Amino acid sequence: MNIEIPTPLRVYTGNQSSVHVEGTTVSDAVSALLVRYPDFRQHLYTPDGRLRSFVNLYLNDEDVRYLPEREETAVKNTDTLSIIPSIAGGTGRTGRVCPPKTPVPGDPLHRAASTPHPEREP
Repeated sequence: MNIEIPTPLRVYTGNQSSVHVEGTTVSDAVSALLVRYPDFRQHLYTPDGRLRSFVNLYLNDEDVRYLPEREETAVKNTDTLSIIPSIAGGTGRTGRVCPPKTPVPGDPLHRAASTPHPEREP
């Protein structure tokens, strides 16, 4: 099966975007990846051997966490396992998207801001 490697972690697989491994389960496939690229382990698993909370595994676009057998789900040679790290971020402290500081002519937000409210005095 093929395991798709996310860009930030490709440094641990010789810059390969995909690695072909043999295995009968998701767990076997990941283990085969880690045998070949041992430095990858610390980025997928905690020191006590649990998959890190910010690492998501998708088997053919299905989140492994929600499959009945989870990491023991059987795989075929034609399957694809994607490693997807969670990405945190935000839009600012309030969580709102801020309009540009300079009004952009023709932008609906610009027109709304520059049009007097009908119930207010000009």
